[in-house]
Amino acid sequence: MSAIGSGDLPTVIRGTLFVVATPIGNLADLSSRARELLARVDLIAAEDTRHTGRLLLHFGIETPQFALHEHNEKDVVEPLVERLRGGASIALVSDAGTPLVSDPGYRFVLAAHRAGIPVLPVPGPSASLAALSVAGLPTDRFCFEGFLPARPKARRDRLEALRSEPRTMIFYASVHRIRETLADCAQAFGAARPACLARELTKRHEQVAAATLGDLRAMLEDGRIPDKGEFVLVVGGSDAPEKSSEQLSEDRLLAALASALPAGKAAAVAAAVTGKPRNELYRRLLAL
Repeated sequence: MSAIGSGDLPTVIRGTLFVVATPIGNLADLSSRARELLARVDLIAAEDTRHTGRLLLHFGIETPQFALHEHNEKDVVEPLVERLRGGASIALVSDAGTPLVSDPGYRFVLAAHRAGIPVLPVPGPSASLAALSVAGLPTDRFCFEGFLPARPKARRDRLEALRSEPRTMIFYASVHRIRETLADCAQAFGAARPACLARELTKRHEQVAAATLGDLRAMLEDGRIPDKGEFVLVVGGSDAPEKSSEQLSEDRLLAALASALPAGKAAAVAAAVTGKPRNELYRRLLAL
């Protein structure tokens, strides 16, 4: 078999793992290359075989599937690698978008690399990059944060640690947590921080709203943005200046105190030494 050439339809390479991006909503976004490759490989490792089954049925693809998800990935990787060693070609897909981006598959890809098996991408849709491209925020530097922790304290601590992040940030949010995610982001970054909320991208009711975090919260509350579907939140980075030498000294003091005291007591001692508000120092300690 020959290798996949630039611009050519896929010619399957034996014993190769293909990481294939699939539509995030609109089925027309499946590339002709991905479509033909899915029809030609020996096996499709799918996050949810029922979900991928509907995609395959739509395109008349009859390739066998094998379930690979977060609960069984550790156990099924070795048998899949053995099939690759035996010359089988396998396509890895997630429910939607590019695999491994907040989806399972990392262990499988890593195991294939360690076994000396070729791993090739078949690029395509990605909700994070689709949202970034329409957000109207800087794209020269950005970071992907995925889903924030479900527990309120852990979520707020994570956002606090990102308070001074200068890069554009990309978050995923479920319909069940979009309200508290926006509220916590506004508290951590300020209601005036520019952002973009993308809902149901490429689907029938897709919506993109670029505004401040405070305005996005208001739009969600009054129904201009329905709390339905899947969300990608893109938040502008901090434009705060670099830390001064005084701030760096305070950070070192906080770190030293925190190594011996609980966070609350460490912040209280630092406040007594520096004269700075305890709550401000406590937040900085959490960020550290």
